[in-house]
Amino acid sequence: MAGDTGHGQQLRFTVLGPVRAWRGDEPLHTGSPQQRALLAALLLRGGRTATAPELVDALWGEEPPHAALAALRTYASRLRKAFGPDADALVSESGGYAIRVGLDGLDIDTAERLAAEADKARGAGDRGRARDLTNQALGLWDGEPLAGLSGPYADTQRARLEEWRLSLLETRLDLDLEVGCHAEAVSELTALTAAHPLRERLRELLMLALYRSGRQAEALAVYADTRRLLAEELGVDPCPELSELQQRILNADTDLNVHFSADRPTAGPTFIRPAQLPATVSDFTGRTAFVDELSDQLATSEGRVMAVSAVAGIGGVGKTTLAVHVAHAARHHFPDGQLYVDLQGTGPVVAEPEAVLGSFLRALGIPDSGIPDGVEERAALFRSTLDGRRVLALLDNARDAAQVRPLLPGNEGCAALVTSRSRMVDLAGAHLVDLDVMSPEEALVLFTRIVGTERVGAERDAAMDVVAACGFLPLAIRIAASRLAARRTWTVSVLARKLGDERRRLDELRAGDLAVKATFELGYGQLEPGQARAFRLLGLADGPDISLAAAAAVLELDLDATEELLESLVDTSLLESAAPGRYRYHDLVRLYARSCAERDEQPPAERTAAMSRLLDFYLATAAGVYVLERPGDQLLAHLTPTTHPGLTFTDRSAAGDWLFAEAGCLLACVRQHSGAAGETLRRAVDLLLAAKDLAESGADSRQYEQAATALLHATQAAGDTRAEGRARTVLTHVHSLAGRFAQADEQARHAVLLGRACEDPIPCCYAANNRGIISIYQHRHEDAEAYIGQALAAFRADGNRPGEASALSNLSRTHLATGRVQSAVHLAEQAIDLYRESNVSWRLANALYAYAVALTHAGRHEEAMARLMEALPVFRDNRQRLWEGMTLFRMAELYLATRKPAKAAAAAEQALAQLRGIGGEWRRANILTVLGRSLDAFGQSGRAHACWTEALAIFEQLGSSEAAEVRGLLAPVAAA
Repeated sequence: MAGDTGHGQQLRFTVLGPVRAWRGDEPLHTGSPQQRALLAALLLRGGRTATAPELVDALWGEEPPHAALAALRTYASRLRKAFGPDADALVSESGGYAIRVGLDGLDIDTAERLAAEADKARGAGDRGRARDLTNQALGLWDGEPLAGLSGPYADTQRARLEEWRLSLLETRLDLDLEVGCHAEAVSELTALTAAHPLRERLRELLMLALYRSGRQAEALAVYADTRRLLAEELGVDPCPELSELQQRILNADTDLNVHFSADRPTAGPTFIRPAQLPATVSDFTGRTAFVDELSDQLATSEGRVMAVSAVAGIGGVGKTTLAVHVAHAARHHFPDGQLYVDLQGTGPVVAEPEAVLGSFLRALGIPDSGIPDGVEERAALFRSTLDGRRVLALLDNARDAAQVRPLLPGNEGCAALVTSRSRMVDLAGAHLVDLDVMSPEEALVLFTRIVGTERVGAERDAAMDVVAACGFLPLAIRIAASRLAARRTWTVSVLARKLGDERRRLDELRAGDLAVKATFELGYGQLEPGQARAFRLLGLADGPDISLAAAAAVLELDLDATEELLESLVDTSLLESAAPGRYRYHDLVRLYARSCAERDEQPPAERTAAMSRLLDFYLATAAGVYVLERPGDQLLAHLTPTTHPGLTFTDRSAAGDWLFAEAGCLLACVRQHSGAAGETLRRAVDLLLAAKDLAESGADSRQYEQAATALLHATQAAGDTRAEGRARTVLTHVHSLAGRFAQADEQARHAVLLGRACEDPIPCCYAANNRGIISIYQHRHEDAEAYIGQALAAFRADGNRPGEASALSNLSRTHLATGRVQSAVHLAEQAIDLYRESNVSWRLANALYAYAVALTHAGRHEEAMARLMEALPVFRDNRQRLWEGMTLFRMAELYLATRKPAKAAAAAEQALAQLRGIGGEWRRANILTVLGRSLDAFGQSGRAHACWTEALAIFEQLGSSEAAEVRGLLAPVAAA
């Protein structure tokens, strides 16, 4: 083939940028601009022959040089020479020339192929693939097409290729909206409408993206801006499509929401197909009628909800096993994924629907920045994300219908399986299944599958006595059979006799619980001492599950010994393996394990000691993560000492992954110790201090705040002023992050007073520093400087260099606010130097942020942008969504200051998306104010007005002084 050297090094050409050529990975010299113009003219012919006159016209237009034909031959000869072994790719025929390239040898051919494949995929309903292919096509552009070439032909082709790119971009953005990425699309559409103000299709897409993002006023303002601009520039009205969209937005047309065809694949690259179902048991037995009934329901799912319920609250009847089995069997009906959650309905702390929805949305590919606060908002986004997709949600162990309702997909093509001890008659539209105990025949088959046909066949009557003694409950049968399977010297009759003895000991219990507990007693009674101890102690820990390392801490054993014990408990069915290295109890087994601990753990203090070791493990590990993130920070020197060690990390990424993966268990441990006192309570408070990154992530903020509030009440009840001061320091941070500045200031005030009273440097340093930040936000600059000065002195007295750097960064902000720009720059530079001396990693980004703000005020805009660009990826890599969003906000301010309003608007939109659900309304209003300024600067005054109106409402509700500035922005509009 022409264009191939025979050594696998094909000639490749590009025209969607500079005109270039390669042989394999080796760039080729393509000569002068005129020579490259000839190459481009031939490449754009698609292999067809161009005559000499056509090429002369393409290169020189109406005034060619006298020796144009000779120059053309010279250029062609030089190109052949440049092609070397592939010289025959440029052919001479019929008095003209042509270039023949191989498959994907020219970028424009590749782009056309990808675009055609995208159209085909979209026609087949696979919007995700269409979006991916269109993005690939757009990725082939490398700046301006035919860059550096002049002449009428190049100009015409450049305009054609640019129009094609914009058309592809509109297609891609349309697909973005179709797969639910409307919030992410707003930023790009805002910039594009600024660059191409008369392009109505972009305006239409922007209106739809804003509307779907809950910003109806802005969407309507885009229409008003467009109508005004078209009238002024062209003397025409908006196109019918745009006018129709405006009317539909005014009518809140529900069809404008994200909709997909239910029988077509739609998931885009941002939609992850979750596969969260627990493993099904290999020896699932019986329940044929229930399996068929539920499977039929799932096979014809039209948004139905199926609830699997046990009778009279009997646990252990096999609800979860049945649901998991049915869900696995029905997976092919739900190709877009399966979600699973244990709602912990029978535990002391049930799973909150808001937290579960957040977990589901993340599992479906929604970034934290796209997850709103509030159950209703998250439920709406959950349903929108699933619209048109086939996803099954298994909601296990629900407490009641109220807990379940927000978690239901509610969409055609999706389904939910719900297990609960309550019969959910108040769950509208549910298909109720009352699951009773197994039939004697089913129970005997399950027992036989575990024990073996030979042993059961010889003693069938005794086997029937065993399953009857187990109350025909699957959980009890499984535990009893596992015990017999592990005791080769026992006969079935021996097991039946032992189980009968246990029943007689427990005859005061109700029938259902009697069968389960008798089985537990039998299984527990046959454990080796080490197994029994592990079973008792691990049941004491709250939380959805427990890691191997945490279990080793509870048991005070090494990892190998712990794993051996836990796996042996899994073999007895007294413990479940949730995932590699993670273990959990059935809720009934956990309750029984706790009762065994209360009864048998001697001395009783060992129960407290075991939980103390778990608290030590989490505190020591979290402290290690903290110091890895913040070397030199003296917080660790003041934490309550731990007796038992935690995990040690050398890799910051792995350390951060541990903290966020263990968040649920860690915070459960904190809550579990909220009733403690003395050193234990102090360690629980200190654990929140060490794990403060959980408060900043957005994903775990709500649970973190709840734990902190519980600890504050505990410290007050205990009369522990030192622990109370630290708990208030934690809550200061929490409220400040959420934009609740009055509450944050009140907590900080109390914290500092308590810290001084008991000479605790933590509140004196950190709470004082936070109080200064809060005062900056509230424009109390004199107070801010005083508080930060106190914090600075406290940090220095404590030898806390990173803390000193933080205070200097904040002091820089107060100097800026009071007009001392040069000293503000100097203070920020000092902070950076201190962070670098301490080898601090991502906290240095905070100093760079403060430095950039100071440089902006000093008019050093290029330096300021460089510092923000340096800080942004650091915040992003360290999951600091709040600071990532605020950095984007500062970039928007800077772009506005340097008269780049389109870039400012795009950055402000990104900031809004990033701070969704965190940061509070005050920060949102500030971003909306800057966004409005940016929009107004490039003619979108109607949308700017909508942004300012929303910002004003927020500021007025908060009583913020920024309201006056926004009123001033709105005044000219009102006057007009």
